[in-house]
Amino acid sequence: MQSFKILLIALGFSVSVQTHAATPGWGKTGHRTVGAIAQQHLAKKTNRAIREILGSASLAMVANFADDIKSDKRYRAFYTQHYVNKPLDVLYHDAAKNPTGDLLTGIEKCIAVLSSKESTKEDRAFYLKMLVHFIGDLHQPLHVGRAEDKGGNSIRLEWFYKKTNLHSVWDSKMIDFYQMSYTELSENATALSKKQVRYLQQGTLEDWVNESGVLAEKVYASAKEGENLKYRYMYDHFGLVRSQLQKGGIRLAKVLNDIFC
Repeated sequence: MQSFKILLIALGFSVSVQTHAATPGWGKTGHRTVGAIAQQHLAKKTNRAIREILGSASLAMVANFADDIKSDKRYRAFYTQHYVNKPLDVLYHDAAKNPTGDLLTGIEKCIAVLSSKESTKEDRAFYLKMLVHFIGDLHQPLHVGRAEDKGGNSIRLEWFYKKTNLHSVWDSKMIDFYQMSYTELSENATALSKKQVRYLQQGTLEDWVNESGVLAEKVYASAKEGENLKYRYMYDHFGLVRSQLQKGGIRLAKVLNDIFC
């Protein structure tokens, strides 16, 4: 686990039976930010392949598709693929698995469909949209949270005197409070060298799950039940939100480039 902490610190990023509620990973702005940042790091060949699948739609445009379809019963099988629940001190490999699938198996399915020459254009479009969203979910730490509190959804607190929960604070409350659009957030992401980008793209999907699990432990320790979170919490933790959005976009680009190049 220590290696994941080193990875987070090295580039100056602040580390300051399974159930889950239907809260999205990141809000709409966060997911669109991940898509927009990914678009900046795509190879030309990948861009062409994506245009053939999605037409004129950008990755930011389709980033919330997986949440938008949650109300449609036809897609109920994808419900558990938005998250991984596991004990904080247990690596993914050693944790009990959800028999209906989880975030990692969902991502792997998307990659398999997009990599197969036998897949229809319709299936490619569907699973590409899902992949954009799932990689975003992977980088919201509480989507690799504990089952007993539903990834922080059951931890009740206040955000500037209004009732909410810890999961929602990390999904959207801090991002909305910052009052930047997804284009502003993506355009103002931390400037990184090519070497730094390659460094963030290292590791496997399972490594990235475990890394988010390390961050989830930090997030759980950051607030207490019933606490009123305000400016200080934003000051201490929004840097991590921004870095996770950027990391999610950079890694989404890596996954897509590996598929299409």
